Parts: sequence; structure tokens; C-alpha cells
Amino acid sequence: MSFIDAMKDSQLNAKNEILSGLTVALALVPEAIAFSLIANVSPLIGLYSAFIIGLITALMGGRPGMISGATGAIAVVIVSLVATHGVEYLFFAVIVMGILQMCVGFLRLGKFIRLVPHPVMFGFVNGLAIVIFLSQLEQFKGVGADNQSFWLTGQPLFIMIGFVLVTMAIIFFLPKITKAIPASLAAITVVSMVVIFFEIPTRTVGDIASIAGGLPEFHLPVVPLNFETLAIVFPYSLIMALVGLIESLLTLTVIDEMTETRGRGNKECLAQGAANLVTGFFGGMGGCAMIGQSIINVSSGGRKRLSGIVAAIALLLFILFGASLIERIPMAALTGLMIMVAIGTFEWASLSILRKVPVADVFVMVLVASVTVIYHNLAVAVFIGVVVSALVFAWENATRIRARKHVDEYGVKHYEIFGPLFFGSIAVFQEKFDILNDPQEVIIDFRESRVVDHSAIEALNKLTERYAKVGKIVRLRYLSEDCRKLLDNASSIIDVNYMEDPKYKLAVDSLA
Repeated sequence: MSFIDAMKDSQLNAKNEILSGLTVALALVPEAIAFSLIANVSPLIGLYSAFIIGLITALMGGRPGMISGATGAIAVVIVSLVATHGVEYLFFAVIVMGILQMCVGFLRLGKFIRLVPHPVMFGFVNGLAIVIFLSQLEQFKGVGADNQSFWLTGQPLFIMIGFVLVTMAIIFFLPKITKAIPASLAAITVVSMVVIFFEIPTRTVGDIASIAGGLPEFHLPVVPLNFETLAIVFPYSLIMALVGLIESLLTLTVIDEMTETRGRGNKECLAQGAANLVTGFFGGMGGCAMIGQSIINVSSGGRKRLSGIVAAIALLLFILFGASLIERIPMAALTGLMIMVAIGTFEWASLSILRKVPVADVFVMVLVASVTVIYHNLAVAVFIGVVVSALVFAWENATRIRARKHVDEYGVKHYEIFGPLFFGSIAVFQEKFDILNDPQEVIIDFRESRVVDHSAIEALNKLTERYAKVGKIVRLRYLSEDCRKLLDNASSIIDVNYMEDPKYKLAVDSLA
């Protein structure tokens, strides 16, 4: 590639990053307002949080192109704290949340996201797509004089549906014609111009709340700095920290798959923690990565840090100078955009493999998606999915342990064990032995097995005791190094003496 071609490519990428960032900023406004209302705080608190968190994570995060801000997952957690103790305790809780997240990053615990099985990922993504879609249905409702919501009917409903469909059509078909401008930004612009020019009566951003404001100001939380205050906020801070990191790291994984690149989980944990720490000192509500906005950004061409920086700065400029214009954007355009995000987020491929994967995996996918939709708590959904997957794995391995038996020319009976020996498999393991009818000497061969946990050690201890009571000798052969260390650590339970096998140079442990 020539220097001129490289410059043109760089300019094209920069243009895509900037336009993508503007698109994300427009979509951030109604979401930040909505999440603020859920948490019972001022809309400007949510907007300032989206700006600060978005800017810091864009500069420091481990996944370029990923968008962070105020989120519903955090808003749901803090509702009771704000209601019972007030907004100042919220600011302090967000500071503690940031410190906890930074500790996770420093301890390099972000790698544990790899323990999330693929069925859980499918369930998480599909459940979140359904949540995004269902949340848009609120835009098809109005509010009466008694503050009771009702479904739109007649002309208002037809106008809303019409502009939503127009927005979706532009987003779907424009990329097939040209990619010079992000389809999402083009759709919002076209629909907004039509509504404003023809003065069509429909709900706008300004109907939700005003977004006009100044610069965020440094603010120390007005709370007593004592252990009692920390005891109040710490449970909320811990839950927010875990929810934020789980959602952020899962979003990072999703964006990794979309871009076929790899982000840095521990660096993202540090960035999320730093962002929430700063947000708390500027009167913010806390937040984390936003999968919907991240998908908008990546789909619109935003792959670098520039798009996230532009989105955050544009959001601040909207607050400072562009409130009157942004408030005229019709909600139908943003609703159509988010419905397309929901469609793009859903893993449609997961439907085609339902008959090709184990029933347990299908159950986990459906379970995680259902919990996500019903409770809107991604952390709980993922935790339940991981636990159920682990239990399924344990059960399957428990039923697979088996023993091959034979008696050699010296009259010694050999039990060759296959499969891991752990809490789930000890009952089946113990059933393999015929203690009364076995010869005087027995060798248990662990070449194709492993002693995994304390329950396995107890099982071996009971087995050797039962053989000892009838005056028979048991030898454990071919234990791996980690198994021997495990038995060494449990020497108060089992007396293990090691002997070298002269033929195979492997460990033979004698238990009498």
C-alpha cells in the first residue's frame, strides 16, 4: 500500500470513528435518562455518569470500540439505597465500587470470565436482546393526567410505528447501497428532519426530560466517614462492582467475537474501576459496559478508541450547547435503532444448533435467557448458568468413572481406574471393589484417573481401612504429582508412604 493510499485509509477510518461516535452519543441520551429515572435520581446524574465513564474507559479500557456508561443493571441495584439513605450515600457507594473493581484488576482476576461456558454466553446475549426489545415497547405507551400509562391507539400509534419501521428500513438497506455514512446516524437524521420539517406530532427526547446542564462539578459525598457508613454502602458497592464487571467482561467477549480480535480483561477491570471512582467524586450513579451501544458502535465502523472518546465528548456537548436540538429528536427513530440492535444482538445461530447440542446445554441457554428477561439481573443469570453448568459437568463425570479389573500371575488384583475421583464419583468408585473376595494384595492404578478433592481422599481412606480390617494390603500406583501433593497435605487423614516403581519410575503409594 502506498503512502497516499494509507493516508486515505486513515482518513476514512477516522471519519467512520467520528460518525460512529456521534451515533452512539445520540442513542446514549434517552438510555441515560431512562436509567436515571429507574434509580430515582436526576437525569443529569445519568448523563454525567455516561460522559465520565465513557471517556475514561475509552482512554484506558482493555477493549477499543467498546462503549460504557450508566446502565440499567447498576440502576436496579441502587434503587433501594437511594430510597432509604439518599443520593449522597449513592455517590460514596460508587466510589467504593470503583475501588473494588480496581482491586479485581490489580489481582488479575478478570481471567475468570473464561470459566463462563458457551451456552451461558448464548443465554446471556439472547436474554439481553429480548430485554432491549421489550424495553422499547414502553415508547408505544402514553401517560394520562393521572400518571397512569396506556397503550397508544389511532393516529399517534400509526405515526410511531411508521417512523420506527422507516428507521429500521434505512438501517437495514443503506449499507447495501453505501457505507460512506453510518446507517444508524443516517436513519436518525432523516427521521428527525422529516418530523421537524413537517411538524409531525410525535414523542421526542424532550418529552422524557430536559438534558440542558453545565459541566460536572467535583463533589465530596456528604456522609459521615465512619465504619457504620461503610457497612451501609459496602453490600451495594460489592454487588454493583460484580454486576458491572460481569456485564463488562461479557460484553468484551461479545465484541471480541464480532471483531475477531482479543481485548484485555484485567485492563478493562482497572479502567471500569477508575471510571466509577472518578464518577463517584463528580456526583455520578456508576455504570459499566453497554452491549447495545457497543454493538451500535462496532456495526457503524467504530473499532478504535476514537469512537468512544467522540461519543463521550459529544454527549457532554449535547448537555452544554445542543440540548434544544437533541430534545427534538423523535423517540421513534431511537426506538427503531434499538430494535435493530436487539435483532443484531440475538444469536440466531443458537436456534439452529438446538437439536445438535446436549439437552443440558439447551436447558442452560434457556434458563440464563429466562432469568435475564424476568429479573433484568445479568449477574444473577450468569451465576446461575455457571452453577448449573458446573453441576451438569460434575454429574456427567461422576457417572463416567469405571474400573477395569484383572489378576496378574502373582495373584495380585489390579483395579485400573478411568475418570476423575471427586465428590460426585466416590459412591460409584466404592462400588467397584469386592473387598471380601479380593486376594491378599490389591493395586489401584490411577494412570487414567486423578484424585481431585478432599472427598476423594476420604473415600481412599475408608477404602484402605476396610481392606486393612480384613488383613489385606492396598497399593496406590501411578498417582500424578498434583495428586501426591494433595495426599501430602491430607497426611493427617491418610498416612502416605511413597515408593519408587523400578520399572516405570512412577509413584507407588503403599497404604496398609
